[in-house]
Amino acid sequence: MVAQASTSLIKCVLVVLLLISLIVNIVLICLNSGRAPKCQAHSPQTPRAAHTDHSLIFADLTPEEYHKVRDYMWERKDMMISRSPLAAANETFIFLIDLALPKKAAALDYLDRKGAKPRREASVVVFHGAQGYIKEYTVGPLDGQLQHRDVTREKYKTDTLNINSRPVTIGEYAQIFSFLDRAVFQKVEKILKESFNYGKENKLNPFEGMPRGVKSGDRRTWISFFRDMSGMYIHPVGFEVLINHESANQSKWSVEKVMYNGQYFDTIEEFRDKYDANQIKKIVHEKLDNYASLKPRSAPTGVGPQQFYPQGQRFSVKNNQVVYLHWTFAFGLSSLTGMRVFDVRFRGERIAYELSVQEAMSVYGSVTPGMMLTKFLDSSIGIGRFAHELVRGVDCPYAATYVDTYRYIDTAAVQRFRKSVCVFEHDTGRPLRRHFSDFFHNKYGGVANSALVFRTITAIGNYDYMWDFIFYQSGSVEARVHATGYISSSFKVDGSLKYGHQVAKNTLGNIHTHFLNFKVDLDVLGVKNVFQTKDMTYVDVPLPWMPERRAKIPQLVENQLKTEQEAALRYGTTIPRYLHVASNKTNRWGHQRSYRLQVISFSGDHLPETEPEEKSMSWARYKVAITKHKDSEQTSSSLYSQNDMWSPMVDFSKFIEDNESIENEDLVAWVTAGFLHIPHAEDIPNTVTVGNGGGVILRPHNYFDEDPSILSPDGVYFEPGSETSCEYNKLACLKDEVCSPSIDPFTYHGFEGVMKFDEK
Repeated sequence: MVAQASTSLIKCVLVVLLLISLIVNIVLICLNSGRAPKCQAHSPQTPRAAHTDHSLIFADLTPEEYHKVRDYMWERKDMMISRSPLAAANETFIFLIDLALPKKAAALDYLDRKGAKPRREASVVVFHGAQGYIKEYTVGPLDGQLQHRDVTREKYKTDTLNINSRPVTIGEYAQIFSFLDRAVFQKVEKILKESFNYGKENKLNPFEGMPRGVKSGDRRTWISFFRDMSGMYIHPVGFEVLINHESANQSKWSVEKVMYNGQYFDTIEEFRDKYDANQIKKIVHEKLDNYASLKPRSAPTGVGPQQFYPQGQRFSVKNNQVVYLHWTFAFGLSSLTGMRVFDVRFRGERIAYELSVQEAMSVYGSVTPGMMLTKFLDSSIGIGRFAHELVRGVDCPYAATYVDTYRYIDTAAVQRFRKSVCVFEHDTGRPLRRHFSDFFHNKYGGVANSALVFRTITAIGNYDYMWDFIFYQSGSVEARVHATGYISSSFKVDGSLKYGHQVAKNTLGNIHTHFLNFKVDLDVLGVKNVFQTKDMTYVDVPLPWMPERRAKIPQLVENQLKTEQEAALRYGTTIPRYLHVASNKTNRWGHQRSYRLQVISFSGDHLPETEPEEKSMSWARYKVAITKHKDSEQTSSSLYSQNDMWSPMVDFSKFIEDNESIENEDLVAWVTAGFLHIPHAEDIPNTVTVGNGGGVILRPHNYFDEDPSILSPDGVYFEPGSETSCEYNKLACLKDEVCSPSIDPFTYHGFEGVMKFDEK
């Protein structure tokens, strides 16, 4: 009986569980019946080129490779390299490890002719502080037994580089902060308290002007002070000091000048004594709200429009290669120069060997010393160095693909920067081309302008630059930058308004230029190219049917430039509107197949060449300059340009001086774009990207026999009566294929990579 009762109980329990399971499933089915299925990862209908491993010759170093090179250099007993992340100026330490790019000829032999894979090597910059010089080394092969060689003379035609041309390192910054506390803050603490409410809870933050002096070898830096608030760059207090930190021995550093409220003093003691004697015009502290805060002033009301891929992504990222419809390219992120792509191909043909950021430069105007001589050259600080994690849904679309990068610069260990590059396909919101036929043959034909965007954003001090390489279905590529972040400002004193606009209480937004330099190594159907210009002129011609009447008619003007100096097209001169890198091959219609360089720029005036600092930024003289490719002319600027502007290791104008032939040669275009920024009230709290940018578009010009986007899978065509047909209009059937996006959770780890001035 007990056994029978037990069996009956088990049966009852099973029945109850079965009923519960049935009810739960019915509820889930009801809840999910209205939900669309999740989108596929990739669309099976999209034509896609195959990924290859060839892109890896351009890949950034892996964490393992960085550490292998670092450990090898640390073990060189003759160099005695410090392993401290805060090495002092008088120590020897590794500042930078980065990929040493392969020679172009070797790379092309490997990519196109199944030649040997180029030797993979690293470039290493060592500051020999103990000996007072800088050297650069190449270390490799990275997949074998490492060896190193000194390449300083090979690159710069000198055996050593001036130690004072180095950028200020994290270790030196820590020394500067310590020096300021001891030599400035402690000596005038009472004055700073009365003027700026300085104290334990209200620090003053330093912001340095560059270059650090007026001649080679100088290391004298004007430091301006700002309130310790978010967006400090627009909270100047009117107090600046000039410090001399030339010596590797910190005990020999000194304060050489003081500026307070527009008044100058030779020493801290003179400033203190005259202040106490009421012999100067004092600044009276006022409590200010933080008008620079980026915290929203109204509560969010919802999420704005989001994009997703209803039939899955039409691009893929593998290792350092991107494949998108008919495009393929390899990518990397240099710590110094930033974003770059290589081996850019459209429909299997190489369009460009290299497209890369080279430099970002700003020249400031001011009546106060911190900004008066300031000329920032960002690659000397590191453009790619400050590519931090991108924020989903703001910096890039939420559904973008994100890529981590790794860097070794001014550190003792490899740093990982999560999601610092993003890739996404983007509908620009305007058609690539279209036509509605109103007369005669009524029809509609068009193509949505969906393009692939490869992006990183670098936050260098106060400014944020958004770098985009955009790949269009028409065969065009655009390199574009937009600026945002905070303006640099100075304390408003007499005469300030000649150099900008007042944007807040006692705050002047300083006028400044932005110049951005790109390297465009086009290979149009090979490496034997020419440089052509096209423009128009009006010609006076008789009318054939009425010879007594004449008319002014636009006529095509074509030229081929023969030498580097002819092809150095300066800003401030009349430049032909069409600039082409062309092959000697023709399209179906007999025209030379070419790519056009269309520069988008609103730049201010370049620094006059009479200024001694101009040599370090001589690339900005030219809207476009065409040179014959040389591996020795890899970059237009250098790590050392900022701190030795007067004798720069790379003077771009020298690339043109030898005036080599550019006919049927491997050509490189160096393109400069930019904009003039006169800060205004709407730059508070910070600058918007709208209208603040520039770039260059690479456009096919007679390269094809017709617009290649006719092959786009996004084409739409219909006639009266076929409006709802799906044959040539997939949008008509989109309602039957709608899916919901598969959304990753929002995360952010970007603060892990910020600069730290202690060893904790």
